[in-house]
Amino acid sequence: MESLSFSFFLTTTIKPHPLLSTTKIKRFSCSMKEASAYSYQKFVQFALDQTKLSTSHLIPSYLQDDFSTLKAMDGKTDLKMCSYQAPKIRLLRNLSIEQSDGMQVMDFAVFPEAEFDLPIFCANFFTSANTNIVVLDLNPLHDVINETHYKQKYYKSLIPLGLKYAELLPWGGKLTSESLQFFSPIVIWSKFSSSHEKHDILFSAFKDYYKAWLNLMNQATEETDVSQISLNREAQHRYLTWRAQKDPGYNILKRLIGETLAKDVVKKFLFNGVNELGNKTFLDYFPEYECGDGSINEKRSIVGKSFENRPWDARGVFVDDIFS
Repeated sequence: MESLSFSFFLTTTIKPHPLLSTTKIKRFSCSMKEASAYSYQKFVQFALDQTKLSTSHLIPSYLQDDFSTLKAMDGKTDLKMCSYQAPKIRLLRNLSIEQSDGMQVMDFAVFPEAEFDLPIFCANFFTSANTNIVVLDLNPLHDVINETHYKQKYYKSLIPLGLKYAELLPWGGKLTSESLQFFSPIVIWSKFSSSHEKHDILFSAFKDYYKAWLNLMNQATEETDVSQISLNREAQHRYLTWRAQKDPGYNILKRLIGETLAKDVVKKFLFNGVNELGNKTFLDYFPEYECGDGSINEKRSIVGKSFENRPWDARGVFVDDIFS
C-alpha cells in the first residue's frame, strides 16, 4: 500500500543500467524450483497448493498470456509473474523480483469477485542480505474504522491471530494516516534483520493469514443484491485506483523495464481492474489531492499525520479519532 509496496522496498536497492537490453515476455508458472534459504518461492507455492484444496476450479488467468517473465534493462534483475482465477476469486496474482546479489521481492495479492465482500489478501515482502521489510494483511474491502458490522464480520475472530504476530513481528515505524484506511486491525507492518528464525516466523504468519483468508472465502455466500454488488465493485475499484496512483512502483518499473511495459504491469497486472471495474478517476475518489491546476498532488501524505506505533488496541479498536 502506498509507500509499503514492493516498489518502495526497491527505491534504494535497484539501480538499473541506463542501456536498454532486449526484454521478452515468456510463459511462467508459479511452481518454482528450490531456491535460497530466504526465498519467497515457497510462500507462493503454499498459497497455490492451499487454494487448490479450497477450490477445484483454480485456472490460469487470461493475464498469464501477456504477463509472465521480464528481464530488466540492467541485465541482473528478473521479474516473474503468474496469475489465476476461480469462482470466488477475480484474480490471484504474484510478482516476484530477484536480483543477482540475492535481493528478493514478493508482491502477492488475491482479489475477490464483486459478488463477495471478502477482504483483499495482500503480502508485500522484501529481503536483502541484512534487512526485511514486510506488509501482510487481509485488506478490508469496506471501512473497518467506522463500520462496526464489517469489522465484526471478518476480523473479530482474527484479532488473536493478529495479536500473536504483532508480538513476533513488531510494528515497523511510521505509517501515514492515508494508508490506514486500506489496512485492517490485524495488519503486520514490520522491519527486521534477516535471520532464519524471523524468516520462519514470517512464513508461519503468511500460512496462518492465508488459511484464514481461505476459510473466509469458503464461508462466503454470493451476494444477490445488485446495489450491494455495485458497492463491492466500487470499493475494490477505489482500492485499485489508490494503489495504481500512489504506489511508487511505476517509477521503479519504468527504470527497470521501460515506460510502456511499466504502465502495463502496474495498471493491467498488479492493479488489474482499475480500467475495468469502474469509471471514476483518482480525484473522484480522493478530491483532496487535487492541485489548483487540476493535477494530482504527488505527495505521499497530505494529512501529514503518521503513526509510529500500532494504532489499534488489543480488541481491534482504532485508538485515534482522525477518521471519526
